[in-house]
Amino acid sequence: MASHSHSSSSAPTKATTALGLGVAGIVLTAVGLFVDKPATIASSWLIGLTFWIGISLGVLLLVMIHHIFDAGWSTVIRRQFEHVIAVFPWLGLLFVPLLVVAWTQPTLLWKWMDPAFNLAQVGGHGTVGEDPLWVKKAAFLNRDFFTGATIFSFLAWWFLASRFRRNSFSQDADGDLKWTHSSRKWSAAGIPLVAITLTVCIILWVKSMEYHWFSTMYGVWFFAGCMRAALSLGVVLMIWLYARGDYKGILNNNHLHSIGQLMLAFTVFWAYVTFSQYFLIWNANIPEETFWYNVREINNSDGQPNQWKWVGMFLLFGHFFAPFLTLIHYPVKVNKKFIPWVGVFIAFVFLVDLCYNVMPAKKNALGDPAPFLQSGLIWTLTAVVGIGGIFFWSYLRSFPTAKLIPIRDPRIGESLTHHEMSAPPAGAAQPASH
Repeated sequence: MASHSHSSSSAPTKATTALGLGVAGIVLTAVGLFVDKPATIASSWLIGLTFWIGISLGVLLLVMIHHIFDAGWSTVIRRQFEHVIAVFPWLGLLFVPLLVVAWTQPTLLWKWMDPAFNLAQVGGHGTVGEDPLWVKKAAFLNRDFFTGATIFSFLAWWFLASRFRRNSFSQDADGDLKWTHSSRKWSAAGIPLVAITLTVCIILWVKSMEYHWFSTMYGVWFFAGCMRAALSLGVVLMIWLYARGDYKGILNNNHLHSIGQLMLAFTVFWAYVTFSQYFLIWNANIPEETFWYNVREINNSDGQPNQWKWVGMFLLFGHFFAPFLTLIHYPVKVNKKFIPWVGVFIAFVFLVDLCYNVMPAKKNALGDPAPFLQSGLIWTLTAVVGIGGIFFWSYLRSFPTAKLIPIRDPRIGESLTHHEMSAPPAGAAQPASH
C-alpha cells in the first residue's frame, strides 16, 4: 500500500490544481457575459453542466448496477466511482445560475417560460401562450415545475450518492455485511428514481428548448450517452491509477476487457436507440417531429445545407462506427496505452452530441439555427474546463478519505482474481477450439 500512501499525500496538491483550473474556467466563462450575447453564454454553461452531470449520473448508475446484480469483478473499480459521485452538491450549486436565468431572463434558453414571447423572433407565428403545442404541455412546461423538478432531482442524486459512499466506507471499518445489503436495497429504489429524474431533467433542460418536438426516446438517448461517458471516465481513472503504481497488482487485463465490453455494448445500444428514433420519425413524416432533424441539416430560409449536417455525419461515425470497429477487438480493450484514448474520444463525442442538441435550438427570425462554428464554442470549452475542474477537485478531495479499494467487501477476493488466466495477453494468438 505504499503507492497508495504516496498518491493520497499528493491528492491535496492535485486537488488544489484542479480547483484553480476550475475557478479559472468559470471566471473566463463569466467574462463572456461582457463580450458576447448572454444567450450564447447561457447555452454554453448548459452544455458544460449537462456534460458533467451526465457523466456523474452514469457513474451513479454504474454503482447501483454493481450492487443490484451483486457484481464481483467491478468491486476494485467501484471505489473510484464512489469518489466521483461526491460531486453532486457542487454540480447543484453550479446549476443555480441557470435557475436564476429561468426566473429573470427565461427566453435566453427556454422561450416557453414566457407566454408573451413572440415566436416570430425565431421563425414562428403568434405568441407562446397562443401556441396549442405549448398549451397542451403547460402542466409540464412551466417555471414552477422546472424549478421544483431540478431541485428535487439534485437532492435525490446527492442523497443516493451519500448513502452508497457511507455504506462502502463504513464497511472498510467493520466489515459488516449489513452495508452490502443496505446498498443493494437502495439500488433497487435508486435505479428507477434516477431513471425518472434523469429523463425529466434532460427533457426540461435541453429538449424543451424546442418544445414543439416530440420524442419518446430522449431520456433513453441521454441515458446511453451518460453510461458511455461514465465508462470512459472509469477506464481513464483505472489506467491513471495503474500508471501511478496504485493499481499495480490490482488491475488486470480482464477488468479492462469487462469494462471494454460494456463500452461496446452501450455503443451498440446508442446506435439502436438513435437510429430507431430517426427511422420512425422519417417514416411517419410528421412536421412536429421532422423539423428537429431538418434544421440540423438545411437552413429554413433557403434550403441550403448548414454546418450541422456535417456535425451530424461526424456523430454517426464518431458515436458508432469508430468505437464499434475499435472496441470489437480484444487486444484494443486490454491495451493500457490505447484504451484510455478511446475513452477520451467517446466522452468528446458525447460533448459534441450535446452541442448538436443545444446550439441549433437558437434560431433567428428566418428560423435558421445558430451555426456550429461560432463564439459559443469558446465559451463551451471554458465552461467544460471550469466545471470539469470542480468535478476533479471533488474527486481528488474525496480520494484520501477512504482505502484505495473496498478491502472488506465480501466480493473483493473475486474482483482481485477476476479470471486472471481465462484470457490471453493482448496480441497473443488464440488457441484453436476443439
